[in-house]
Parts: sequence; C-alpha cells; structure tokens
Amino acid sequence: MSQASRTRPSGSSTALSEAYDTALLDLDGVVYAGGAAIAHAVDSLGAARDGGMHLAYVTNNALRTPAAVAEHLTELGVPAESADVITSAQAVARLMADQLPAGARVLVVGGEGLRAALLERGLVPVESADDDPVAVAQGYGGPDMTWGRFAEAAYAIARGVPWFASNTDLTIPSARGIAPGNGAAVEVVRIATGAEPQVAGKPLPPMHRETVLRTGAKRPLVVGDRLDTDIEGAFNGGVDSLLVLTGVTDARQLVAAEPRHRPTYVDADLRGLLTGQPEVTETAGGFGCGGWTAAVRGDDLVLEGDGEVLDGLRALCGAAWTYAGEGACGLDAGKAVARLGL
Repeated sequence: MSQASRTRPSGSSTALSEAYDTALLDLDGVVYAGGAAIAHAVDSLGAARDGGMHLAYVTNNALRTPAAVAEHLTELGVPAESADVITSAQAVARLMADQLPAGARVLVVGGEGLRAALLERGLVPVESADDDPVAVAQGYGGPDMTWGRFAEAAYAIARGVPWFASNTDLTIPSARGIAPGNGAAVEVVRIATGAEPQVAGKPLPPMHRETVLRTGAKRPLVVGDRLDTDIEGAFNGGVDSLLVLTGVTDARQLVAAEPRHRPTYVDADLRGLLTGQPEVTETAGGFGCGGWTAAVRGDDLVLEGDGEVLDGLRALCGAAWTYAGEGACGLDAGKAVARLGL
C-alpha cells in the first residue's frame, strides 16, 4: 500500500526485524525517556540486532554528540558506536556547509552536539553576535539554556545573517513529562526577529538525506513516537514506519491522523519489531482486526468485540482513516478509545 493511499495499518506475515534490513530508531520516547530506558526497549533491540537487523539511532535532539549518545545507549544495555547515531545537528551542519564557505564563522545557540557537527563540516562555532558570524545555528541546548542565548541569535539575525535550525519539535519527552523542545526556542527567536529559519531535522528532506548517507539502508523501517516528525519524515522519504505508543502520540491522535501522519504499523512498544503485524480487513460491518470491528455510524466511531487492545486500535484506524480520506478524521473517538483503556 502506498504512503499516499494508506487507509489502514498494514499487516506483515513476518517479524518486522526480518522484513526490513535497518531500523531507523528515534530515541526520546522510543528507546529512552529522561535518560532511562523505556520498558522492553533493551531486550527488544538486542533480539532484533541478534537476528541480523541493523540498528541506527536517528534523533532530532541536537544536544549531545553521537559519541555521547552511543555511550549512553551502551550503558543502558544497547551496544552502539558513534557511527550508529545520526542527529539533526549533523543534518543542519551539512545543510549549512553546502551554502557557506569552508571556515565560516557560525553563531551557535545550542549544545555540544551542534558545535561538534559544525566542526566536522569545517565550520567555526562562535558564541556572540559580535564575533562576526556569517550564519546562526540553533539547536536544543537543554533545560538550562539561558535567555541571553536567544538574544544573541536575534542580534545576529537582525543584521541579516541566515538562520538555520536543527529541528522544530515543540516538545521533548522527559522523565517528569513533556517539556519544551527546540521548536519552542525557535519560536522565541522567530517572534523577536520576524525571520524564518532553514530547518534540517525530521520530517524534512535534509534529515532523511543525512540518514541514508550515513546508514546505507536498503529496506529501512522508521520507528518513532511522533506523528509530525518520525511518521511524517517516513512519509516524505517514501519508506515504511512503525509508531510506538511510548512517547508523545496517544491513541486519539493516531485515529485522527491525516495521510502524512499515518504509520505503516502501530504497536505498544519496541516488542513490535520482533513480531508480525495483524491484517486490518474491510468487512460488511466496517473494519476488523483480531476480535474487534470498528465502523463509522452517523457522527460516531463505534468499536465492537473483544480481544487484544492494539487490534482494536488498528481497527479504529481503518475505519477513521477510510472515512477521512485525504484529510484528518474529525469524529470523536473518545468513547471507542476509552473502551480500549487507552
């Protein structure tokens, strides 16, 4: 089923770790949250890797270097090397290097990951708008980034230099809940300057390009928790995706998704890599999966039957996505989703 025509989650008769050669895994909300591994992530990734699947970690979080991310993953029990990690900092650095001369001075508003990526591309990070930067690079700098860093960006942009952002995720998962992400910080600078940045991270093409160049994946599967970055990025790249419900996206948002936000597969967590996926079939009464049938009746989404919770959600997606067509489903899925306990 093509990305553009998806009206239901797809099925797979084989484990996803066997059907695809490379998993392009988001990190925050998928592998870990707030630095701690998400339930079942370590064992599931280990089993997928032992079965021959290549694991690559693709994150919009530009704060840390690939080496630091790989070290953290290894400490969690997921062995990784820096070459296995692709960040939006690397994507934006390549985007900038394609437009700026070697050795160009760049004002950095972000963390060590962004500085290291710029140096890798032959660009020179500077700290002040008075250091004669020819561009501004903005990436997530962690919860302790000061207001003064945004002011430095605004001063430089007001002088006419181009502005680049690693990503525009408005939120980021943390151990205590959902926190403001780099997109929120980008909005601060946008409001102050009226300017628009060039953005590299998911779901935009520069991130997909960076990922393909660094992994060499032939049959990739994007695995993520966000519809507007991970799943839309897969849609834009024309590759399949698995949404896991361990991060930002909840069941109601999934049911209401427009075409570019509809994943190929959906599962509770990374154990979904190790199994096949059940088919969602169209029936006279609606859409069925496992012991559930979902249908649109009047202005309501109705769910009947019993069985595995995820099968009920997949059936709901089939009914809602078909009803919505090329738009987003505006029907209230609250009662149906509540029946699943989601």
